[in-house]
Amino acid sequence: MGTKRQFRVWRGDDTGGQLEDFQVEVNEGEVVLDIIHRLQATQAPDLAVRWNCKAGKCGSCSMEINGKPRLGCMTRMSTFEETEVVTVTPVRTFPVIRDLVTDVSFNYQKARELPAFAPPVGVAPGEYRMQQIDVERSQEFRKCIECFLCQNVCHVVRDHEENKPAFSGPRFFIRAAELDMHPLDARDDRKEQAQKAQGLGYCNITKCCTEVCPEHIKITDNAIIPMKERVVDRRFDPIVRLGRKIFRRDQLDDPANWPEAPSPAMSGASVPGGREAADAGLHAASTDQQWHHSTPLPQAAPVGPDGRLPVSEIALDRPAASSPYGDDVVFPLPVENLSYRHPEPQDDEAH
Repeated sequence: MGTKRQFRVWRGDDTGGQLEDFQVEVNEGEVVLDIIHRLQATQAPDLAVRWNCKAGKCGSCSMEINGKPRLGCMTRMSTFEETEVVTVTPVRTFPVIRDLVTDVSFNYQKARELPAFAPPVGVAPGEYRMQQIDVERSQEFRKCIECFLCQNVCHVVRDHEENKPAFSGPRFFIRAAELDMHPLDARDDRKEQAQKAQGLGYCNITKCCTEVCPEHIKITDNAIIPMKERVVDRRFDPIVRLGRKIFRRDQLDDPANWPEAPSPAMSGASVPGGREAADAGLHAASTDQQWHHSTPLPQAAPVGPDGRLPVSEIALDRPAASSPYGDDVVFPLPVENLSYRHPEPQDDEAH
């Protein structure tokens, strides 16, 4: 049998609201999101909360629990004292829609402002080659589940709404760092964009974003500080500055001269609500773009008579969902671009 626990949940919308008290049953092993669902089922059926996977992988159930930004599905009730009042409020940095649901569209706007991965010239899909050390270098940043807790705690926008047009935030600093570390990315202006367009200089590396990351990404130490060092080396080292002037590299200081990302998903439209393209030097994906998802029908495991996956299964027969970063790969890949092959029987015996 469960025990009754005291919960205090924020209820309201964009016009205002207040904290309301509830007595809710709590069972052993449950997480805060379980209690919110029980509260919906028993006392507050109109309570709004955003969630999806309930496994700490989608980042949807971001909320502030006793004042600390957390994932509701990853915060166990056993972490609180039995007599402790558990206060649940929406994340503070983004506008409230209703109850615990906030409008995080700011983050998707910033995602579209960041130029996508630029494929290397003369290299076809399926021919990309990287050293393992380069893969490991930026693999950490790919763990991001976009819960936007790092964005929520960043005081640059949490306490200063006026900074949002000029500041992308830690989630997109790690994206910029990842692309800057990528050995196959053809763009060479990532540092200029981080400084001029993303507002990297606003960050004073307090590491609050690292502290709340549920994936334990070292956002500050492994992404933001290295990016700051690269910007300093490139922009403020006197010898480098002299060389840039001699070879006229300083023209990149003007955002109007920045090259556009060679990506079909990036168009010439400016970002709604953002800075003008002439000021930011960036272009956004069309706001009219629609994303569709269809659930495939159940089917048998796609293996051949020998029990192995045929090469044709690697080439998808339908396009993937559009990426907000504009770095989509068009499927199916031509089979001739796939270097995958099954090991020959003699290979199996040799190993």
